[in-house]
Amino acid sequence: MIARFFSLLLVTLITSTGFFAYQLHLFANHPVETPADGLVWLIEPGTGLTALAENLTQQGVIESPFYFRALAMAGNSAGRIQAGEFKIPAGATPTEMLAIFVSGKQLNHTLTLVEGWTFRQALEAIRAHEAIAVTLDETLYPEQIMTKLEIDAIHPEGRFLADTYHFPRGTTDVEFLRRAYRAMEAFLDQEWPARDPDLPLDDPYDALILASIIEKETGLAAERPQIAGVFVRRLNKGMRLQTDPTVIYGMGDSFDGNIRRTDLRADTPYNTYTRAGLPPTPICLPGRDAIRAALHPADGNTLYFVSRGDGSHYFSATLEEHNRAVRKYQLR
Repeated sequence: MIARFFSLLLVTLITSTGFFAYQLHLFANHPVETPADGLVWLIEPGTGLTALAENLTQQGVIESPFYFRALAMAGNSAGRIQAGEFKIPAGATPTEMLAIFVSGKQLNHTLTLVEGWTFRQALEAIRAHEAIAVTLDETLYPEQIMTKLEIDAIHPEGRFLADTYHFPRGTTDVEFLRRAYRAMEAFLDQEWPARDPDLPLDDPYDALILASIIEKETGLAAERPQIAGVFVRRLNKGMRLQTDPTVIYGMGDSFDGNIRRTDLRADTPYNTYTRAGLPPTPICLPGRDAIRAALHPADGNTLYFVSRGDGSHYFSATLEEHNRAVRKYQLR
């Protein structure tokens, strides 16, 4: 009698175990519920396996929190699930979803610092990005922000490389800015030693200043070396740069969209009509092409240029030719 009882119990256990294993297999290999373009899932720090399983079930992603926990424990994944934001592709199974959670490979977000933006514009874009954690107080002065970045005694304008950056949710504004600063430093360190000889630039910072002016003067990549050539020749001859973007930068918030003769005559540290040489700092975030143009200006004899009104410029070697171009393209 006792032997028969244990035999029945053993058969029941084997049958139950087989049924459980079969059900777990079905669960593990059945696609989870996701939108057609996949599912973005955020695991907050401190979320345990039980809470994760319940959350996934409540949102209709999986059918059983029990089998999800069993699958995680069977695969030794229970204690290795990472916090973060993950992309679950359409058609993924619970097994594949667990592997993504364990991998720690988070969904990347994107922000582009646009060539020609000022530091203020870059900061506004960073603060407005929904995946970036804002930690810098809006009342901080630019130099105070640099101190927060552990970069002391440096004016921030132009110090961050205009580029597209990818980062996980929760990246702080400080972390983002440090990364863009290091990218600029690395690029300058790479490009400065290969510069053309006899440039009127004392150090990489001078190149950054000149590149920022080139960036604001033209949006055409093909023109940047020509613009750089004009400015380098003017610097070598001791001529003033006489470039409107520096005047506008020096006007600050008083600039209303129009630049007048009185503005060109009003002296500021950035007015290259009233002061010789480069301005004291960059005037925007330059991109790689503008920096390369500053370090490798086009040869030639042009000393002037004027906008044609279509985004391109007319370049002149003499003031007489330049004045004719101004009458043709600006005064009509």
